Amino acid sequence: MTYVGERLEVREAIDQLEAILRDVAEELAGWRARALKAEAEMKAGGGKVVAPKHPPADSEAENKVLRQRVEAARARVHELLQRLTFLEEQAREPVRGNGK
Repeated sequence: MTYVGERLEVREAIDQLEAILRDVAEELAGWRARALKAEAEMKAGGGKVVAPKHPPADSEAENKVLRQRVEAARARVHELLQRLTFLEEQAREPVRGNGK
Protein backbone atom coordinates (compact mmCIF):
# COMPACT_ATOMS: atom_id res chain seq x y z
CA MET A 1 0.00 0.00 0.00
CA THR A 2 1.33 3.45 -0.87
CA TYR A 3 0.54 6.85 0.44
CA VAL A 4 -1.56 9.21 -1.64
CA GLY A 5 1.24 11.79 -1.48
CA GLU A 6 3.70 9.34 -3.02
CA ARG A 7 1.30 8.61 -5.87
CA LEU A 8 0.84 12.33 -6.41
CA GLU A 9 4.61 12.86 -6.56
CA VAL A 10 4.98 10.06 -9.10
CA ARG A 11 2.13 11.49 -11.21
CA GLU A 12 3.69 14.96 -11.09
CA ALA A 13 7.09 13.58 -12.10
CA ILE A 14 5.54 11.66 -14.98
CA ASP A 15 3.65 14.77 -16.09
CA GLN A 16 6.88 16.78 -16.06
CA LEU A 17 8.69 14.08 -18.01
CA GLU A 18 5.90 13.97 -20.60
CA ALA A 19 6.03 17.76 -20.98
CA ILE A 20 9.79 17.66 -21.54
CA LEU A 21 9.43 14.86 -24.07
CA ARG A 22 6.76 16.86 -25.95
CA ASP A 23 9.12 19.85 -26.08
CA VAL A 24 11.98 17.69 -27.32
CA ALA A 25 9.72 16.09 -29.95
CA GLU A 26 8.63 19.54 -31.18
CA GLU A 27 12.24 20.67 -31.34
CA LEU A 28 13.19 17.52 -33.25
CA ALA A 29 10.34 18.08 -35.70
CA GLY A 30 11.65 21.59 -36.34
CA TRP A 31 15.16 20.32 -37.00
CA ARG A 32 13.80 17.64 -39.32
CA ALA A 33 11.74 20.20 -41.25
CA ARG A 34 14.80 22.40 -41.69
CA ALA A 35 16.90 19.44 -42.84
CA LEU A 36 14.25 18.39 -45.36
CA LYS A 37 13.96 21.95 -46.64
CA ALA A 38 17.74 22.24 -47.04
CA GLU A 39 17.84 18.88 -48.82
CA ALA A 40 15.07 19.99 -51.20
CA GLU A 41 16.88 23.26 -51.91
CA MET A 42 20.07 21.36 -52.62
CA LYS A 43 18.28 19.02 -55.03
CA ALA A 44 16.59 21.99 -56.73
CA GLY A 45 20.01 23.57 -57.22
CA GLY A 46 21.22 20.53 -59.17
CA GLY A 47 23.10 19.13 -56.20
CA LYS A 48 25.15 22.27 -55.82
CA VAL A 49 25.66 23.68 -52.39
CA VAL A 50 23.45 26.75 -52.06
CA ALA A 51 24.72 29.60 -49.93
CA PRO A 52 22.82 29.81 -46.66
CA LYS A 53 20.32 32.62 -46.24
CA HIS A 54 21.75 33.45 -42.82
CA PRO A 55 25.37 34.33 -42.24
CA PRO A 56 27.34 31.46 -40.64
CA ALA A 57 27.74 33.43 -37.41
CA ASP A 58 23.96 33.49 -36.97
CA SER A 59 23.73 29.76 -37.61
CA GLU A 60 26.54 29.05 -35.18
CA ALA A 61 24.89 31.15 -32.49
CA GLU A 62 21.56 29.43 -33.11
CA ASN A 63 23.22 26.01 -32.94
CA LYS A 64 24.88 26.94 -29.65
CA VAL A 65 21.55 27.99 -28.15
CA LEU A 66 19.87 24.82 -29.42
CA ARG A 67 22.65 22.64 -27.99
CA GLN A 68 22.26 24.36 -24.62
CA ARG A 69 18.50 23.77 -24.68
CA VAL A 70 18.95 20.11 -25.56
CA GLU A 71 21.53 19.66 -22.79
CA ALA A 72 19.23 21.38 -20.26
CA ALA A 73 16.36 19.11 -21.33
CA ARG A 74 18.62 16.05 -21.10
CA ALA A 75 19.69 17.03 -17.58
CA ARG A 76 16.08 17.61 -16.51
CA VAL A 77 14.99 14.24 -17.94
CA HIS A 78 17.85 12.58 -16.05
CA GLU A 79 16.77 14.26 -12.80
CA LEU A 80 13.16 13.19 -13.32
CA LEU A 81 14.16 9.61 -14.08
CA GLN A 82 16.19 9.49 -10.87
CA ARG A 83 13.23 10.89 -8.95
CA LEU A 84 10.84 8.37 -10.52
CA THR A 85 13.21 5.50 -9.73
CA PHE A 86 13.42 6.63 -6.10
CA LEU A 87 9.64 6.96 -5.80
CA GLU A 88 9.08 3.56 -7.41
CA GLU A 89 11.52 1.97 -4.96
CA GLN A 90 9.73 3.62 -2.06
CA ALA A 91 6.37 2.42 -3.37
CA ARG A 92 7.66 -1.19 -3.48
CA GLU A 93 8.79 -1.13 0.14
CA PRO A 94 6.21 -2.38 2.60
CA VAL A 95 4.54 0.35 4.62
CA ARG A 96 5.67 0.20 8.20
CA GLY A 97 3.41 1.08 11.09
CA ASN A 98 4.24 3.47 13.87
CA GLY A 99 6.38 0.99 15.78
CA LYS A 100 3.77 -1.71 16.27
